[in-house]
Amino acid sequence: MKNKFTLSMLLCSSSFVLLGSNTVLAQTNETGSVVLDSYEIIGTRQAYQGEFTPLETPQSELKIDAKTLEYAGALDLNRALDLSASVARQNNFGGLWNSFAVRGFVGDENLPSNYLVNGFNAGRGFGGPRELSGLQSVEVLKGPRAALFGRGEPGGTINLVTKRPTFETAGELRLSAGSEDTYRTDFDWTSPLSENVAVRLVGFYEDAGSFRDTVKTEKQGLTPSVLFLIGDNSQLIYELEYSEQEIPFDRGVIAIDGKLGRISESRFLGEPGFGPIDTDVLGHQIEFQHDFNDDWSALVGFNYRDTTLKGFAAENGFSAPAANGDFGRFSRYRDYDANYQVFRAELTGNFNTGWLEHRIIVGVDADKFENDQFALRDRTTAQSINIFNPVYGNTTTAGLANLAVQIDRFETQESIGLYVQDQISLTDKLDVRVGARFDDYKQKLENRRNNNVSKFSTTEVSPQFGVVYKATDAISFYASYGENFRPLSGATDTNDLEPNKSKSKEIGINFSLNDGTLQGNLAFFNVEQSNISTVDDGFNATAIGEAESNGVELDLNGQLTDTLSLFLSYAYVDAETKNDFNDPNFGTVIPAGADLLNIPEKQFSMQLAQETRLAGKSLTLIGGLVYVDERNGFFSNQDFKLPSYTTVQVAANYEVTSSIELRAEINNLFDREYYTNSFADVWVQPGAPRNAHVSATFRY
Repeated sequence: MKNKFTLSMLLCSSSFVLLGSNTVLAQTNETGSVVLDSYEIIGTRQAYQGEFTPLETPQSELKIDAKTLEYAGALDLNRALDLSASVARQNNFGGLWNSFAVRGFVGDENLPSNYLVNGFNAGRGFGGPRELSGLQSVEVLKGPRAALFGRGEPGGTINLVTKRPTFETAGELRLSAGSEDTYRTDFDWTSPLSENVAVRLVGFYEDAGSFRDTVKTEKQGLTPSVLFLIGDNSQLIYELEYSEQEIPFDRGVIAIDGKLGRISESRFLGEPGFGPIDTDVLGHQIEFQHDFNDDWSALVGFNYRDTTLKGFAAENGFSAPAANGDFGRFSRYRDYDANYQVFRAELTGNFNTGWLEHRIIVGVDADKFENDQFALRDRTTAQSINIFNPVYGNTTTAGLANLAVQIDRFETQESIGLYVQDQISLTDKLDVRVGARFDDYKQKLENRRNNNVSKFSTTEVSPQFGVVYKATDAISFYASYGENFRPLSGATDTNDLEPNKSKSKEIGINFSLNDGTLQGNLAFFNVEQSNISTVDDGFNATAIGEAESNGVELDLNGQLTDTLSLFLSYAYVDAETKNDFNDPNFGTVIPAGADLLNIPEKQFSMQLAQETRLAGKSLTLIGGLVYVDERNGFFSNQDFKLPSYTTVQVAANYEVTSSIELRAEINNLFDREYYTNSFADVWVQPGAPRNAHVSATFRY
């Protein structure tokens, strides 16, 4: 990975140098500042989405912009998604990846949750939790999106939009420090190199302690990009993504006799001497956009992303602790490697047939995902630890005497998809959206433990239908229906793992208030999911599970007044199983009507930002609140619940000068004890107690 990164950076640096040697077609004014000649810049667009206003869209969408993320102090994807009440945190694999449910449903629990970057899949793989460095916005695209994006999650899709080069020179350096010896540096610089070439360099470095005993992380990342304007109507963008993270594997705390809080939320039950897990990412994105005229545009892109995860971990066992506090653990060594590559080509356009106006998206994509997993496990009883008085160091990686191969497999998933969507304006007020996607999918699984190779293939059609009625210039009503499918990892020609399928219905209202400065959405939805992976009576893999999610959502964000902004999100979600089936993890029977794991019935997020003046300088006062309802904390034990919680954040941004801004924030102001997610009563992730951060931002 590091050799790959070195080569990529050399190529990227060489490109910058070569571009910099080009003649800059610009003039210099009397002050010495560069003034570029007039040049029309094409607006970049997101693949699969088209160009529709919120009032024209027959689905619920929540877009979290850079200013909202800054006010919230969100530096990672988990904090960003906390702003959307439709998204619930899930088991995060000991802190090593992002896992979340949208509208009650999560994807494969053995893989990170699926999310996109500029429409390219980036959730597949093992590169560690996603940082927000280099991102312009986070989009929560709710409801089924398979008719365009392809196989995905039934509740919705998360799309991350990156920062891209501009033709105005600007830079920003942020230095931060916080509780638990947390230190971080972020930088962002963009500049034109010539009349038709601009570059951007964004990166971060973080060295952080934790409220968790002995846990410390180190992270760094870099995302350089280059924008080429080709003629008057074309542009080419190249983006590189690199990150390295060192994160101790942390399964969290345990409940004793079903009760949480009997050991400190800071108690680490792993083994510090095993060292952190190393995760690496190296990715490349290339997009070419050409506008034929005002009505037609083409977008062609390629993405390649390689991720690795490697290291030892001591993990909480599943047996209850003894009366004296002795608690069993087991150890694993993991060496995971995954790469994902995709090519796509898309055409969008507007045309009329008689009195009907059509806005069409048609495209093709092909992708390949290779997932190479190797893991060793030691379950000897000598690895126990006392949960009341832990003594670390008695177990070492060198002393693991019974490491045996647990996983040794190589899985390949390949797909070719064709998609089309047409939004037809029947009148000035009434639009109908129809679309479908055809996927030809194949999968190959090589189990190297038993020298077995199996294959699976399928073809699927994912339709969608929507209607939107614009009642006034500020209100529209809509209804939509869509179907979705997601292949199950491990599907073979010898088992019954048919793809997970879902049907989704939604009705809602999009509205615009305060002369368009305040946008909102109210949605009612129903999602039915079938072919959920489970096990039969012989503990063989099958796909007969069914579940359903019903709910209502309200999102509202924008300006209440010229100086007061609001970001509000509320969701009520009732998600439960619809038939009796066996839990594949514990082999217990789950009855129909059981609550799904980590899904709160009610969730609420709100953020207010008041702009004012202090000593003639701009001051922004920020307050935020997150409420999460009680949730099922152990799928096979419906009596174990994670308690509800409310956290409060306060912050202030102060502009000392036009180029210097100071920020102070306090998170979990009232120091509430809370738990964000779990997998079982022995794998429970506690939330951070009260903590504070300060930062200084220098802009130039």
